[in-house]
Amino acid sequence: MSFQTRDHNGVVYHTSSILDAPGLIHGFSTRLGGVSEGPFASLNFRGGGPEPDVRENVRENYRRFCEALGTDVHDVVQSQQVHEDTVRHVTGADRGKGLFAATDYTADALVTDEPGLSLMVFSADCIILLLHDPVTGSIGAVHAGWRGTALDLPAKAVRKMGRLFGARPEDIRVAVGAGIGPCCFETHDDVPNAMRSAFGGGAEDYIRPRGEKWTVDLKGLNAWRLREAGVREENMDVCPTCTACRTDLYWSHRITGDRRGVQGALIVLAGEEGRG
Repeated sequence: MSFQTRDHNGVVYHTSSILDAPGLIHGFSTRLGGVSEGPFASLNFRGGGPEPDVRENVRENYRRFCEALGTDVHDVVQSQQVHEDTVRHVTGADRGKGLFAATDYTADALVTDEPGLSLMVFSADCIILLLHDPVTGSIGAVHAGWRGTALDLPAKAVRKMGRLFGARPEDIRVAVGAGIGPCCFETHDDVPNAMRSAFGGGAEDYIRPRGEKWTVDLKGLNAWRLREAGVREENMDVCPTCTACRTDLYWSHRITGDRRGVQGALIVLAGEEGRG
């Protein structure tokens, strides 16, 4: 298992070998290869914010990323992320929402078993995960900041794939993209207390004191919770890179605040419906 860095006409993105399967396309973007300028330079997918990026530039960034992956930008389905635990069952009626049509829902996780729907989630330090069950040909995309982690959202997405599509946790493959690491995620008591309240003593393995504050390993917490939900260790690939350490390659809210863009992760069933 490993993450690979790829470059298509200057669009730099990552793929994970755990998601290599016939008929499955996926990618984790970086901040490189787009047309946005200033604080959004260059591959930014965020159109809103206090100082919004130029809409035409954002759409061109989507087009370039989708072209790099070999997908159609019109098939993108966005998540309207609100740091909650809603898992949306995406259907053909959602095609293009968030980019070419209004998003009439909020959800931090998207799942589907319909080919041709590009599920996409976003991050600027938060943890983003892509899921695939090669047996049922179902997929998921999850955005889990510290609130989503405390709400056990990735594990809830696994269970939702089971209820909707018959996916078994032991068959599901998960790639955890670059996100803020414990090296840089230093917090007050609120975050570790939320993890302890949600998960009890098991959370302590991922929390460390640092002076009067704490560091929290969000990727480690999510991987643990996925194992508890039945996902096999050998079916997970966790990118070790910290977004706050590598602002040359990623967007980081911790480092630059709200004046920045976001990276994204995309997964889509194509061809043979993603069955391995």
